[in-house]
Amino acid sequence: MASAFSSFRYGDSLVVIGISIFTAFLCEGISWILIYRTSTYKSLRSTIDRASKKLESMKSPSTSSASDGSAAALHPAGRRTSSRVKKIDRVETSLKSSTRDLSLSKFKSGFVVAVVLFVIFGLLNSMFEGRAVAKLPFSPVSFVLKMSHRGIRGDDPTDCSMAFLYFLCSISIRTNLQKFLGFAPPRGAAGAGFFPMPDPKTN
Repeated sequence: MASAFSSFRYGDSLVVIGISIFTAFLCEGISWILIYRTSTYKSLRSTIDRASKKLESMKSPSTSSASDGSAAALHPAGRRTSSRVKKIDRVETSLKSSTRDLSLSKFKSGFVVAVVLFVIFGLLNSMFEGRAVAKLPFSPVSFVLKMSHRGIRGDDPTDCSMAFLYFLCSISIRTNLQKFLGFAPPRGAAGAGFFPMPDPKTN
């Protein structure tokens, strides 16, 4: 089938894009089987969503102003501030813990998906080795050119390699597919991972 598509002007590009779409659905299917449908994932996601909304509410200026105003006659300013900071810290700690657990729960799925992507990329690499699969509408800057023209014969800077096109398609297609299917990371888990950023308040 790939050889038949290659006879068209944009055949190679369509093959790479088509395989990228298929790979995105396959990876999300694997993730759904191993992770998204489990009760552990659903519970952690729900906990993160609730904690994120609570944290936003606690940090919003309107909430803090109302809280400070209602307690102004009963508590000193220092005690009010200290109590509010402690509550925010507790919610942030809970959110970080749940986010870390969510990242760990996705490790198994991530490993299987990585293996699938490695196999498919190797297959594509053998199919399009040394060939340009698309034409860029401009000459890219030097550091992009090293990626877009890698492994291609010739000196035309507008030639696009399979690896570069596949990389761009995989990022855009899978990201939008996750949003469409509702599998995107929870709002409060943005930027979370196995190596979270240190909390400046602990320094």
